[in-house]
Amino acid sequence: MKVTQAEIVISAVKPEQYPSELLPEFALAGRSNVGKSSFINKMINRKNLARTSSKPGKTQTLNFYLINEMLHFVDVPGYGFAKVPKSERDAWGRMMETYLTSREQLRAVLQIVDLRHPPSKDDVTMYEYLKHYELPVVVIATKADKIPKGKWQKHLKVIKETLGMEKGDELILFSSETGQGKDEVWGMLQKRMK
Repeated sequence: MKVTQAEIVISAVKPEQYPSELLPEFALAGRSNVGKSSFINKMINRKNLARTSSKPGKTQTLNFYLINEMLHFVDVPGYGFAKVPKSERDAWGRMMETYLTSREQLRAVLQIVDLRHPPSKDDVTMYEYLKHYELPVVVIATKADKIPKGKWQKHLKVIKETLGMEKGDELILFSSETGQGKDEVWGMLQKRMK
C-alpha cells in the first residue's frame, strides 16, 4: 500500500477520547524499546511521525495514527523495563485492557518482538493474554537486519516455541532499516481490513 497521508490524531487515555470514525484499527504492542516507533515510521515512509526515544517507557497514552484515512495504528504503552512507578504501570495496564477488550474496531494486535533475543516473560504474558481473550495477534519479529540471513529460521523457531505459537499463527520477519517484511505486513493488514 502506498501511504500518502499519515498523522497522529489523538493521544487517548479513556474510551470517550478514542476516535469516533469506524475505521479498522491495529494495535502495536511490545516491550519498551523494541522498536514500535521505528516500525510505524517504516510502514508509513516517514522519518519521525512516531517519535523514537532512547528512554524506554515514553509512550504513556494510546496514540492513534490515521493512515490514508483508511485505518488507525494504535501505539500502546510498552511493557517491560520502563522506569516508572508501579501505580503508573498498573494504570497503563488498565487503560490497555479497556481498549483491547472493548474496542470493536480492533482488527488485530501486532505484537512486536526482537528477533535477536528469545521473547521475554513479558512478551509471553502479553501473547497468552491476547490468546486468552481470543484477540487476533500477529507477531512481528523486528531487527532482522541485525542477524545474518542464514540464522533467521533458527531465531524464528525460538520465538514460536517460547511464545507457544500454534500452527497458523502469523509471524512476520521485519526490519525498520531495510524494509524487509513491509509489503508482507501491508498485505496482512489489508486482508484484515475487510
